[in-house]
Amino acid sequence: MKTQQKIFMNRELSWLKFNERVLEEAENREVPLCERLTFASIYQSNLDEFFMVRVGSLIDQMLLDKNMKENKTKMTPQEQIDAIIPQVQKLNRRKDSVYEEMMDSLKEHNIHLVNFQKISKKESEYLRAYFQAEIAPLISPTIIGKRQPFPFLKNKEIYAVAVLETKNGKEKLGIIPCGNETFDRLINISGKDAYMLSEEMILHYVPRIFKGYHVKAKTLIRITRNADIDADSMYDEDLDYRDFMVELIKKRKKLAPVRMELSREMDGEIIDLLCEYLELERKYVFYTQTPLDLSFVFKIQDILRKETELFFEKRVPQRSPQFNEEMPIMDQIEKEDKLLSYPYESMRPFLKMLQEAAEDKDVVSIKMTLYRVAKQSKIIASLIEAAENGKDVTILVELKARFDEENNIEWSRQLEDAGCRVIYGLDGYKVHSKLCLITRKKKGKVSYITQIGTGNYNEKTSRLYTDLSLMTANVDIALEAAEVFQALSMGETVEETDHLLVAPHCLQNKVIHMIDREIEHAKAGEPAYIGLKMNSLTDKKIMEKLIKASKAGVKIDMVIRGICCLIPGVKGETDNIQVRSIVGRYLEHSRIYIFGTKGREKVYIASADFMTRNTLRRVEVAVPIYNTDIKMQVIEMFITMLSDNVKAREEDHNGNYIIPKNQDTPLNSQEFFYKQAYLNAENVNS
Repeated sequence: MKTQQKIFMNRELSWLKFNERVLEEAENREVPLCERLTFASIYQSNLDEFFMVRVGSLIDQMLLDKNMKENKTKMTPQEQIDAIIPQVQKLNRRKDSVYEEMMDSLKEHNIHLVNFQKISKKESEYLRAYFQAEIAPLISPTIIGKRQPFPFLKNKEIYAVAVLETKNGKEKLGIIPCGNETFDRLINISGKDAYMLSEEMILHYVPRIFKGYHVKAKTLIRITRNADIDADSMYDEDLDYRDFMVELIKKRKKLAPVRMELSREMDGEIIDLLCEYLELERKYVFYTQTPLDLSFVFKIQDILRKETELFFEKRVPQRSPQFNEEMPIMDQIEKEDKLLSYPYESMRPFLKMLQEAAEDKDVVSIKMTLYRVAKQSKIIASLIEAAENGKDVTILVELKARFDEENNIEWSRQLEDAGCRVIYGLDGYKVHSKLCLITRKKKGKVSYITQIGTGNYNEKTSRLYTDLSLMTANVDIALEAAEVFQALSMGETVEETDHLLVAPHCLQNKVIHMIDREIEHAKAGEPAYIGLKMNSLTDKKIMEKLIKASKAGVKIDMVIRGICCLIPGVKGETDNIQVRSIVGRYLEHSRIYIFGTKGREKVYIASADFMTRNTLRRVEVAVPIYNTDIKMQVIEMFITMLSDNVKAREEDHNGNYIIPKNQDTPLNSQEFFYKQAYLNAENVNS
C-alpha cells in the first residue's frame, strides 16, 4: 500500500496543483500586468467549476456510499474533501495577496478600485446620487420572516446580506441580489480614474435600503451549486432527447449548494444560520478578501487597451506554408496530407475546405461530430449551406458537452431546420471525437477527405488553444471514419479498427499493446521510447503499464498540462518517466502519442486524454500520421515542448511541480512556435 501511495496522486489534489500553476502565472511579475489579471480570473473560474463538478461529485458519492474508495490512492470521498479544503484555503490566501499587489500596480496606470473609507466628500455625494438614480430602483431587497421564506440564491450570483435589528431588539436577515445586467458592475466615480464595484456600493447603502432597521453586520456572499448530473442515468426514453437536455439544464441551476464565499467576516451564529437555510456544512464556507467574481478585470483591460506594455505582444494566426489559399483546398489535400497547428496557424484552410465542400457539385456528403462550437460559427453556416444545396449532411451534436449544452441545443435546431440529419450522441457515451468526412463522386469514382483533430470545431478557441488538425485523402483512414459515423448513426460504437484508435473499444487496448511492444524492445536490450502529450492522465490501467515499461527500461517523456495521477522519478518504479506541465499564454490542448524510437516510431494525434472517462466512456478518435514530413514536424514540436524552460514545470518524485532552473538559453515553446509561424508565413509571401 505504501508503494502505491507514493506512485499515484489523488486526481482532485493533482488538479489543485494544476490550478496552483495557473495562479503562479498571476504571481509572475514577468507576465504583463493585465495578463496577470486574466490568470487570476481563470484561477477563480477554474475553482468554481471544480466545486460545481468535482466537489459536487464527491458529496454525491458520500450520500451513496461514504466508504467508497477511489482506485489509485484508496481515499474515501470524505478524506478527499478533507484534503481539498485546506489546500483551497491556502491557495485562496495566495490569490488574495497577489490580487492586492496587482491592484496597487494598477494605480500607476490611473486605475483605482476604491472603497468608501478612501473617497472625498464630493465623491461620496456623487455616489449617493448615482445609487439613488441608477441602482436603487432596480434592486429587489428581501427580509426573511414568517411571511417571506429564505429566497433561492442563484449559482455564482453575488448577494448582499445584512443582519437587521428591529426597534424592539429582534434580529432579521435582509438579502439583496447584486447581479443585474441593466447597470454596470464597474462604476466610474465622477469621471475620474477611480472605480467601484456595484455590489460594494449596494452593500454600503444597505442602511438606506432597509430603513427603520439598525444594521448590525453585513457581507457579500456567493453560492456555488452542484452541477454534477449524470444525464444518462436520468434519461427517459419517452422524451425527446433535446427537450430532456433543456429540462436537465434547468435542474442543474437548482442543485444543492457546495460552497459559500463571504467578503466580510461575520458572527459565527449568522454563518450557522445561513448554512442552515442553505443546508450547507460549515466547512464549505470560505472567506475571501478579493471580489467574489473577478470577471470585471476584463473591463479594466478594455480601459487600458492602449497601454500595450500591459499586455502580451499581439499575435495573429499565420498563413500555413502547407496550403496555397488561392487554389482549391480539397485538391491540395488529395495530393498530399496536410497539418494545421493552432493557434500559430490560421484555421482558414479548414474553413475554406468546408465552404468548398458546401458548394462543390461533386461532393455528395459531409459527416461531422460537433462538441463545442463558437457562438458565431462559420462552420455551422457552411454545413447549413451544404444541406440547402442538396448534399447529405449528417452531424452528431453532443448535447452533453458540459456547460455548452444550451449553445449546442440551439445549433442542433438550426441544423435540423436546414435539412441536416442531426444525431444526439449515444446512450452511456459522450462523443468527444473531432472527426469530419467529406465524400466526393466524380466521373463514377469516389474519393474522400478526412479531417481528424485534437480540438473542437470552434473558431474562437482555435486562436486560444494549442491544437493539431490533420487533413488527408487516405482511403483506409476514410473508410474507418465512415465506419465510425455508421456506428454512431445506429447508436452503436466501433468494435475493431486497423488504422484509427477509436474509444471505447479500440483505443485503450491498442495503446497498452504499443506500450507492451516498447517493453519487449527494452527487454531485448534495444532502445525503447514513449512520448505522450495530453491534458490529463488518470487511467490506472495505462498508468500501471507505463510503470511496468519504466521498470523495463523504456524512456518515457510526458507533457501533461493538468491532472497527472502518476508520480515520476520514484526509485525502482518510475525512474525512467519524466513529466512536464506547460501553463502559458495559450491553453495546451493538443494530444500526441509517440511509440518507438527513431526509424520505427508510430505517431498519433488524438482527441483523447488518458483518462478512464475518455478511454472507456467516450467516443474518441486518434489518427496515425503516415506522412513522413508531418510525422517529423509533430515529433519536433514534442521535443521543443520538452525543452521549454520558461513556462514548463517539472514534476518531482514527491509530486511537486518545480520551475526548472534556467541555465540554458530561455525557451518558451509557445513563443517559439509563433515566431516559427511568422517566419514560415514571410517565406510563403515572399
